[in-house]
Amino acid sequence: MQQLSRRTAIVSGVLAVAGVALGRAPASAAVPGQSNGGVRIMPLGDSITDGYTPYPGGYRVKLWHLLAVGGYTVDFVGTQTNGPAELGDRDHEGHPGWRIDQLYANIDTWLGQSDPRTIMLLIGTNDLNQNYDIANAPARLSGLIDRIRAGEPQSELFVATVPPQSNATLEGRVKAYNSAIPAVVASKGSRVHLVKMYEALTTSDLADGIHPTRAGYEKMAAVWFNALRSVPSSLVPLGAGQAAAR
Repeated sequence: MQQLSRRTAIVSGVLAVAGVALGRAPASAAVPGQSNGGVRIMPLGDSITDGYTPYPGGYRVKLWHLLAVGGYTVDFVGTQTNGPAELGDRDHEGHPGWRIDQLYANIDTWLGQSDPRTIMLLIGTNDLNQNYDIANAPARLSGLIDRIRAGEPQSELFVATVPPQSNATLEGRVKAYNSAIPAVVASKGSRVHLVKMYEALTTSDLADGIHPTRAGYEKMAAVWFNALRSVPSSLVPLGAGQAAAR
C-alpha cells in the first residue's frame, strides 16, 4: 500500500506540473504543429502561403532557412500545417482558394489561437481570379488590416502586393489591385509595412501561370526576409528586449 501511495503521489505530481505548463501555454498549443519558443510569426493568405503546387510549404521553406542561418529564433503559427521535412516549423494560415472576405470572417479566431507578434499577409489573388467584386478589393483589404490591427495592436503587420500572372486579363487585374495597396498600407500607421512582392517575380517564375515554382517561392522568401529584417522589432518577441530593437 505504501508503494502504491508513493506511485500515486508521483503520478499526481507529474499531472500537476503538466497542468501548470498547459495553463501557461498559449491557446495555439492545441493546434497541431511545432513551436520552438521564438518570436511568433503568422504567414497569412491563400494557396501561395500554403505552397500549393508544385512545392508544399512554398516560400516558408526558404524563409525558415534564411531566418535560422541569420540567427533568428522564430515560431511560425497558424491552424494549418504542411511542408517538407526541411521546413523546421510547418504551421501557417494559408488557405487555398480563399479571398479577402473569407480571411476577414475568420481572422479573430485565428489571432486568438495564435497570438502572433508578426503577421505576413499576402491576399487578393482569388478575388481577382474569381472576378469577385474586384473594384472593392482594396477596400476589403483595408478592412482586413483594420481587423488585424484591432485584434493585435502591438503586432507588426507586413502586407505584400500579389505576384504576377501569365493570363493577360488576370495580369491587368493584378496591376490595378497592386497599385492601390501602397495607399492603403500608408494609411494604417507605423506598424503596417508594404512588401513589394510583385516586382520580385516574373511570369517565368510561375509553375502554372498563377503559383510560383520552387525558384519563385525562394525569391519570395528573400523578399519576406529582407522586409522582416528592415523592422527589427518584428523579429523580437513582445517583452523580450523589443525596446532595444526599435
